[in-house]
Amino acid sequence: MTILSVPVALDDRPLPGRVGLVTLATDHTTEVDFAALPAHGVGVYATRIPFANPVTPETLAAMARDVTAAAALILPNEDLDAVVYSCTSASVVIGDQAVRDAIRLGKPAAEPITPISAGFAALRALGADRITLLTPYSPRTTQPMADCFEAGGFALQGVSCLNLTDDREMARISHATIVEAARAALVPGSQALFIACTAVRACAIIDRIEDAVGVPVVSANSATLWAAARACGVTAPVGPGQLMGLA
Repeated sequence: MTILSVPVALDDRPLPGRVGLVTLATDHTTEVDFAALPAHGVGVYATRIPFANPVTPETLAAMARDVTAAAALILPNEDLDAVVYSCTSASVVIGDQAVRDAIRLGKPAAEPITPISAGFAALRALGADRITLLTPYSPRTTQPMADCFEAGGFALQGVSCLNLTDDREMARISHATIVEAARAALVPGSQALFIACTAVRACAIIDRIEDAVGVPVVSANSATLWAAARACGVTAPVGPGQLMGLA
């Protein structure tokens, strides 16, 4: 074996931007959607958090104790530009501020992002305060989310759900079904449609959904992807849809 005498030069980072993902153990979708970022100079580094179906307020609340440790586990002792907690309904049940505070405890220098904080910012950036809310959840899990949006200052023109309780099934909802559900859910007078749940594969077809409903569409993952890209200084579109064109 030869030990080479070649001088080894080290770059500061393999990629200039760094985003951490805290995803559910059962998540099939978030990492796929965030794979758009490396082409824009942003590395994506994921960890998983324990979760067991069904999706109920009780199972969602149980994740609260693991958020800080999960965030800290991503590139230990190294800074990240942002950390995304990728669960819309848990951000509501646990409390959006509580989730972001838990992320900060694990990664103090990173911008904490949730689907709720990013979703609210995205809708406001689009100038939408009258919205339709669409979820894949049961009514029992959807109602706290509707309450959260109203408390955040949004006027809900309509709320619809698909009454599913397993996030693995939510990840298998076909693109055609998502488009049709969006069309059926949208209430006239809405300035935008928000599609909840990071499991739902809406991010990659936002433009198709917007064509179908005629208003801007924000999904859980399109909102967090947009927010994470901006936290890393990326202003170019990192996916389809009207939101991605906003700086």
